[in-house]
Amino acid sequence: MVPDVSTGSDTRGLVAYLFGPGRRDEHTDPHIVAAWDMAGAPDPGRNPEVSYANLAKRLDHHVDLRARELGGTKPAQHVWHCPIRTAPGDRYLTDAEWAEVARRVVAATGIAPEGDEKGCRWIAVRHADDHIHLLATTVRADGRRPRTHRDGQRAQQECRKIEAEFGLRQLKSGDLTAPRTRTGAEHAKAQRQGQQTTSRQWLREQAYTVAAAVRTETEYFTVLESLGVKVKPRIGPETGDVIGYSLAAPGDNNADNAPVWYGGSILAPDLSINRLRERLATQDVADRPQGMAGPAEVWRRAESAVRTARTVLDSDDDPAAQGHLDAFGDTLHNLALATKGPARSELQAAAMAFDRARRSATRANHQAASALRHAAKDLAHASSEPGGIAIALVFAAFHLARAAAKWHEQRGHEQQAAAAVQAGSLLQAEYERASTPVLADLARRSPSPKVAERYAEVVRQALPSDADRILSDAAWPALATTIAKAETAGHNPRRLLTELGSERELKTAKFPAQVLIWRVTAQPNRRQAAAAMRSNSSEAIRSSTTSPPVSAVTSSQAVYGERHRLGGR
Repeated sequence: MVPDVSTGSDTRGLVAYLFGPGRRDEHTDPHIVAAWDMAGAPDPGRNPEVSYANLAKRLDHHVDLRARELGGTKPAQHVWHCPIRTAPGDRYLTDAEWAEVARRVVAATGIAPEGDEKGCRWIAVRHADDHIHLLATTVRADGRRPRTHRDGQRAQQECRKIEAEFGLRQLKSGDLTAPRTRTGAEHAKAQRQGQQTTSRQWLREQAYTVAAAVRTETEYFTVLESLGVKVKPRIGPETGDVIGYSLAAPGDNNADNAPVWYGGSILAPDLSINRLRERLATQDVADRPQGMAGPAEVWRRAESAVRTARTVLDSDDDPAAQGHLDAFGDTLHNLALATKGPARSELQAAAMAFDRARRSATRANHQAASALRHAAKDLAHASSEPGGIAIALVFAAFHLARAAAKWHEQRGHEQQAAAAVQAGSLLQAEYERASTPVLADLARRSPSPKVAERYAEVVRQALPSDADRILSDAAWPALATTIAKAETAGHNPRRLLTELGSERELKTAKFPAQVLIWRVTAQPNRRQAAAAMRSNSSEAIRSSTTSPPVSAVTSSQAVYGERHRLGGR
């Protein structure tokens, strides 16, 4: 059951809408189911003997009476409006049940507290099977304004109680950090234009994806414009600085053919200019030149940073954990950007699902998550995905999403926990799709029984408390191959397994052999690193001068390239 509180100034206009046909002909039987005084509330939907216009005028007069009695100018935004809709699949509610819902919500929000004879005048109009509209004028009989502070949150809390008592679908409680939902008008407009999403949702997706990849505020706006998004900064009158911004989708115009603008904070609370500045790095892109590390190293750093973030969620430092969750949201967006083929759409869906889980009422310590955020930024510019290391990153991301769901659930963040679960399910599906053939190939190339037994003994020595579970895991043959490859790459198997086992306990892992496979896979090739170091040392001796680093290209095309295009509207 979803309430949506708003305010306005035109009582007569809202009355006319409530009893009219509706903008999409959904008002099939508009009628009053409850009111401040049913005897004193004429019902334009239930009196065919009198013209609709006259009854609407009379109803407007009755509902707005207290505001008129004040004399002079009516209070600003004195019209209170709250549609309440049941969830899809909920049972049918009778008029009497909707009347109870209406009385409880106006009492909970302070519009008409129970037993308060001086409360505001209000009506509840039913349009269809699944929703009603509450209309009130926020002037009490004693001339005072009602106490409606946090009325939207109080309406939500009352609806959660009603759902439980009426046997309706239990929705998740919010904490005022969710973005605004689409309106009926926005949905209808998207349908008319043949779009699958509303302009607001499309802009939100673009803004999140771009903010995850760029490093500066200027670059953020530049890339958005390169994607066809109209950008309108808001300039402070005294300082001349940018104090806010609005975005408009291409081709989204109003009746006057002017762009329909959405402020950053309207798209989502953490897309406001101040929240963006907290997250975006302050240094120029040239200070962090790209190309210094190979693609494999970029992906390894991202995988390591994601695994480290899991340990932060187990700590008591909630601001640091919240900062890592926000940075993890950037990581998911950039993981999708850096991935080719059919996996990209699945990872994009996971990133968009996690956008709700990346913020809560806990103020984030972004500095604590700087390592993960820098790794995420670098990932956006990675030129290719290095096979098994990419799977290792998806594996780590899947487990971090699960940990995020648990973290939010422990703190009562119901909507965020549900979003993290959804993102985790999508990441798990992608991991299973990508890892199944790789694990099968590793198992097929398992070393000889004699060599495999040697590695089994290494496991018993390095991880004695977990050895039995590891060796009985169906993925043990694949792990044996992975250990052999690591040894060929210059690692000491026993030392490597000991180090990896100490990073995080394996007792809670359902498939400990798979955990170790991806931890080992993400380790660098020591022989190649040593050879590169020797080569660099020789080059340094031969060269008496040092070439200046190549400056990073900051244009929008360089940041994204054609493979990062998100599609037009």
